[in-house]
Amino acid sequence: MTGFHNPIRKWIIATCGAAALIASAAVLADPPGRAARLAQINGTVSFSPAGEEEWVLAQANRPLITGDRIWSDTGSRAELQIGTASARLGSTTSVSILNLDDRVAQIEVAQGTLNLRVRRVYSDQVYEIDTPNLAFSIRKAGDYRIDVDPAGNATIVRVRNGEGEAWGEGAAYVVGAGQQYTFSGEGLRDYTYDRMPAPDEFDNWTFDRNRREDGAVAARYVSPDVVGYSDLDDYGSWRAVEGYGNVWFPTSVAADWVPYRSGHWAWIDPWGWTWVDEAPWGFAPFHYGRWAQVSSRWCWVPGPIAVRPIYAPALVAFIGGGGFRLSISTGPVEGIAWFPLGPGDVYRPAYTASRTYFTNVNVSNTVVNTTVVNNVYNNVNVTNIVYRNREAPGAVTAVPAASFANAEPVARHHIPVSKDVAAREQVSPVAVAPSHASVIAVGAVAAGAAAAVAVAKRPPQQALERRVVAKTAPPPPPPSFAAKQPLLAAQPGKPLEPEKLRTMQPAPARAAEAQKIKVVSPTVTPQPLSKEGGGKGARTERAGAPAPTPPGAAAGPQPPQQERAMKEGKGGPPPSAAVPQPPQQERAMKEGKGGPPPSAAVPQPPQQERAMKEGKGGPPPSAAVPQPPQGAMKEGKGGPPPSAAVPQPPQGAMKEGKGGPSPSAAVPQPPQQERAMKEGKGGPSPSAAAPQPPQQERAMKEGKGGPPPSAMVPQPQERAMKESKGGPPPSAMVPQPPAQERAMKESKGGPPPSATVRQPPAQERAMKESKGGPQPGAAVPQPPPQPVRESKGGPPPSAMVAQPPQAQKAPAPPAPQAGKPEPKRDEGKGKDQKDKEKKEGQ
Repeated sequence: MTGFHNPIRKWIIATCGAAALIASAAVLADPPGRAARLAQINGTVSFSPAGEEEWVLAQANRPLITGDRIWSDTGSRAELQIGTASARLGSTTSVSILNLDDRVAQIEVAQGTLNLRVRRVYSDQVYEIDTPNLAFSIRKAGDYRIDVDPAGNATIVRVRNGEGEAWGEGAAYVVGAGQQYTFSGEGLRDYTYDRMPAPDEFDNWTFDRNRREDGAVAARYVSPDVVGYSDLDDYGSWRAVEGYGNVWFPTSVAADWVPYRSGHWAWIDPWGWTWVDEAPWGFAPFHYGRWAQVSSRWCWVPGPIAVRPIYAPALVAFIGGGGFRLSISTGPVEGIAWFPLGPGDVYRPAYTASRTYFTNVNVSNTVVNTTVVNNVYNNVNVTNIVYRNREAPGAVTAVPAASFANAEPVARHHIPVSKDVAAREQVSPVAVAPSHASVIAVGAVAAGAAAAVAVAKRPPQQALERRVVAKTAPPPPPPSFAAKQPLLAAQPGKPLEPEKLRTMQPAPARAAEAQKIKVVSPTVTPQPLSKEGGGKGARTERAGAPAPTPPGAAAGPQPPQQERAMKEGKGGPPPSAAVPQPPQQERAMKEGKGGPPPSAAVPQPPQQERAMKEGKGGPPPSAAVPQPPQGAMKEGKGGPPPSAAVPQPPQGAMKEGKGGPSPSAAVPQPPQQERAMKEGKGGPSPSAAAPQPPQQERAMKEGKGGPPPSAMVPQPQERAMKESKGGPPPSAMVPQPPAQERAMKESKGGPPPSATVRQPPAQERAMKESKGGPQPGAAVPQPPPQPVRESKGGPPPSAMVAQPPQAQKAPAPPAPQAGKPEPKRDEGKGKDQKDKEKKEGQ
């Protein structure tokens, strides 16, 4: 029975244990698998750690995290390496890392220049640059440049190759390879397209850095996600070693050089104690792979090339624990010692991590069996692990705990440890609480170059306070070290758990910075940009506006007087280029029986004005212009439908019009012409409308008919011509709206336009009762003709030319089109006679 129960009990315990591990892994928040590297510094570059307000001189190889800020001063440059991307900062550039984890790399550029080169974008990754005007998201691998002016008013996006998306409030655009756009404001409505400029000095420096990456020999032996591999070629060589494969030997180090000795320790969340090497190549070999001794020389053994590596703060094993003592000249002191991990050694992080992370951080950086990794993970207090480098000559480095905690240079404070002491001491996590100096890492700088700290610059305050646009919501800023210090002292050497950090508030100044980020909702689909650019709101206007009006037919606003004048006009000209009319012409048009629709009228001599006083008809203009809106010609007795539609005067402006010509360009008329138009019997319509002399205005007051324009505006005539007594045989009929069809039902005559197209309903009703209408022609400017005193009808010439001093004879109207009935024409009939005939016909 006992044998039966024991297997069951073991199975239950194993099942519960596995469930507990799964649950614990679910609640654990693993640190990111990557960190950015401050790789290159030229000139004065300052740095402010996450959660802090101090600015210190930046140090190369410093791992950067969410919340860190960088300032590149005047004439300075810097390079940040983030996985498969490199961000280069130009002069006077302010950058903040808003978010950096395994999926998102989000950088704020408050001002200055950023060249971004992305070699590879994984399907789940996001590279985003946030500026005061937009958020730029990288779609494809490529080369990009972002420029933000010092005032934050404009952002220039330049895509040399690749593709990205510019996001703003309610708008998003795609910017492709070879394009450059300048955006102003936050809504992306104000933008301009520019040609790609020639590279400047900063671009050339960037291209040189790119060539170093592309041509690096190390790329043959390491994963492309290993940060800093391109620096290895200049400071070492590769060689195949049996049992390790291809390894890298540093060639610019002393004979007694040992890994993890030339640099300092810094406290960087969420990993805790992190190694910062001082060698220009000192990033990749200290955060990836393992170290081995071959022929009394140290060599770096990278991890599997086909595996995406996981960043580690320092791949070492600490020994001694809290009771480890070192002997110095002043007596025994508490000390800290460590040695580099060798190939196959299991790295045990001091920070909290899940089983998955624990496995990945090891198998991606060295060749090791997962069973070995699991055994180490499950047995926290393992004491029988054999480390390859623990007993290697000179492998162990030791310093006083105070020097360690204050980020002081290790090589300066190193104390040799005998081989027996190193072998005797137990391997255990470091138990030293951090100090403020270890957070900002001023110890290393102050010890080597105290004057350098004094020249550390900070960005302009307006750049720090400037609001930026973001597509991805960044996490809240981290709390300050002062807020965390009491809790860190209670668990020395171990970073705070995520749940503890969530309950803490950031420093007031950093909290205010978080409020400056405006997150735009990605609810729109990015669209291609127009090379025509866009003023404020121009993009929307272009999308909703009709096709551009041809030159000479642009309608302008009508003054109040002209609107009133057109309301009762018996024939009102809807000008193609409406401009303000003087009061006299407005009154003249109120009772106008017909008027000349000049397309471009010129001054007429007194003789022609007198000739037009009693004119019963008039020549049409050469270019007809816009028709009034619906209802503008409700009572019109006939009106020429122009063939070129342009903006119309307000509805109701020609409600009482009895029919009239539509000038293509209405311009101010002198008082005499306005009076002449009140009784005008008809008159010639010059091709260029201009001020008319007094006599012509009176001559036009009693006009019995109005000349139609030669270039017709669209008008719907299908139903209108069904019952017309004589309608124009258009050369191209198109569907007519019902209003104009009814308007032309009772028409006794109408102009045969050369191209009949849609009319608004108002004009259709206006033409319903039209009993006569002139035919269109093509009028051109004419010299002063002699009076035509008894003209019985208006000559509809197709092309008006200069007349001799004698009276002109009205030319015959154009022949009707084949298959179309010739329209009837009421020549010489005034308004009274037309009305009388209409009543008799009823």
